[in-house]
Formats: sequence, structure tokens, C-alpha cells
Amino acid sequence: MVCALGIEGSANKIGIGIIRDGEVLANVRKTYVTPPGEGFLPKETAQHHREAILQLIKNALKEANLQPSELDVVCYTKGPGMAQPLLIGAIVARTLSLLWKKPLLGVNHCIGHIEMGRLITGAHNPIVLYVSGGNTQVIAYSNKRYRIFGETIDIAVGNCLDRFARIIKLSNDPSPGYNIEQLAKNGKNFVKLPYVVKGMDVSFSGILSHIEEIADPSKRRNKRKKPEEAVKDEPEYTKEDLCYSLQETIFAMLVEITERAMAHCESNEVLIVGGVGCNERLQEMMRIMCEERGGNLFATDERYCIDNGLMIAHAGAEMFRAGTQMPFEESFVTQRFRTDEVLVTWRDD
Repeated sequence: MVCALGIEGSANKIGIGIIRDGEVLANVRKTYVTPPGEGFLPKETAQHHREAILQLIKNALKEANLQPSELDVVCYTKGPGMAQPLLIGAIVARTLSLLWKKPLLGVNHCIGHIEMGRLITGAHNPIVLYVSGGNTQVIAYSNKRYRIFGETIDIAVGNCLDRFARIIKLSNDPSPGYNIEQLAKNGKNFVKLPYVVKGMDVSFSGILSHIEEIADPSKRRNKRKKPEEAVKDEPEYTKEDLCYSLQETIFAMLVEITERAMAHCESNEVLIVGGVGCNERLQEMMRIMCEERGGNLFATDERYCIDNGLMIAHAGAEMFRAGTQMPFEESFVTQRFRTDEVLVTWRDD
């Protein structure tokens, strides 16, 4: 049995997880929350992680009822992510590896999400929709790699939602995406927005610019009409209407490219991972599509969808079990670390 400790800190969440042979022993996390209308910057996020990480490690070991000597490997997020927050996790992981005399493994953040989703849901070989604040990818496994079938060509879907939440001054607690989801439930009027699917890829930046101009006419780029005159000619939409319309449009785009990947791979399973995967409306739309094709949808709740240390621990444990080793000199971090760069040695199918 492999017992692994994982450290995740690629964005605004710092998490510690401990897993033993697929059994969850601990999964603790703390989120850096900024005021409404503001995003999180690397320096301040790293400071938050630095202040929280040691206590989280103590809490995780206590929750798991383990001593460091009982661990087999220490794992950390190697990338992708924000450099300064990533460094906090890497430095602490290196230190623990030396102190406890345990092997050290760097884990791809995206692979962590996928393997955690497969473990929790029991999905065998699904088409994976990975949707978060920094990534949007449609993925399928083939020949020891997670192959990217389609992705965003500009910003991630979660980044689109987060930035729109800032535009309309929504709270960042517990997360901008969650608060958009709640407002969208009360939307009554659908606002037609750009629908940008290019083959297997999607684009969200133009949609964001368009809806920003509707939400705040002073940002309008077409100056032929003064903002106050333009407002008179157009219907008024509430924040609820805009949140509802944004969700329906971008989620429909994601369902379309996921369905196309299912058809290409002749798959009947879809697994949604990443922070945006918690969204119940996205799950509902994807479930309808899967049922129409005679397939099944697999998804998890916020414990495992949102960034967490457990997913790093589990992916690291799988790598360790398969014999993966990492020289200490290679224990760096990288902001750009593609999903398909990782050789998946732990899968035999």
C-alpha cells in the first residue's frame, strides 16, 4: 500500500491531502478570498499560502492519525499555475522530503484532477471535460497519454466567469462562479451572446467583452452612440438575466465539443473535473446530452472538483506505485505544463 501526502497551491487555494491505497485519510484546504470586484494577485496569494500551509499540514496529519514516518512519498503541484503560489508548495514539499527522508514527486495539476475524478466516480475510460479558472480542455486517454481533443484558444471558462463576476461586483466568497450560478437560477430573460466554437476549440474572450458592454454601457467600444443614448434603445437586463445567459451560452459550447469527442472516440462516458465542474447547471446540460446518446455522466462535488491536496496525493501515489522517480534537482515548478506532456505509466489499458 502506498501512503502519500499531496500539496496543492497553484492558484488561490492551498490544500493538503493524504491518501493510502485509494482510501481518503485527510483533505484540508484554505482559500484566499479577495474583496468584490478584485482578483487575486500572485504576491498576495503566495503570502496567504505561506501563512497557512504549515498549520494545514499539521491538521492533515492529525486528521489522518499518521506520523510522518508512515508516509511513503511527498507530492506537490509542479504546474501549471501561478509561479509564486506554486513555489510555496514546492519549497515546503522539498523541505518535508529532506526532513522526513521521503521520496519527492512533482505532479501535473491537470492529471491530478483527472485521476481524482476517476477514483471518486469509478469512471473507467471517459471523455474528460476539464474546466477551471485556468484551463478548459476536452481530453481522452490513448497510448499512455491524456490527449487534448479541444481547448480554449484564449481564456479559460472559469476565468471568463470570474472576470464577469468582478464586472458586476459579485462577492468572491465562497467563489465568483458559485455566486453567478445562484443568480442565474433567477434569470428570466435570455440575452443573445456570441457563440464561438471553432472545430474542437472554444473562445470566451469575445463573449466576455460583449456581455461587459451590456452590463456597463460606458465600456462600449462603438462610440457612434453615446452610452446614455444606447441604453434608451435597448431593453434592460438584470444581473440575474446576464448570469443566466452567460452560463447557458458557454456551457452549451462545452457540451457541443464534448459530444463531438464522444462520437470520435466512440465513448459512452463523460467525466467533468475542475472547479467549474461543481456547477449543477453544467452537470445537468451534460447529463441530458449523455442520456440522449445512451451514455453516463460522472461528476464530483466541491470536495474533489475544487483544487485540493488530495488529488495531488492520489496522482502522486499512482506515479510512485508505477515506479516513477524524480531527481531532487528536478523539483522545480513550471507555469506551463501541458496535460499531454505526462507519460501515464500507471495505466495499462
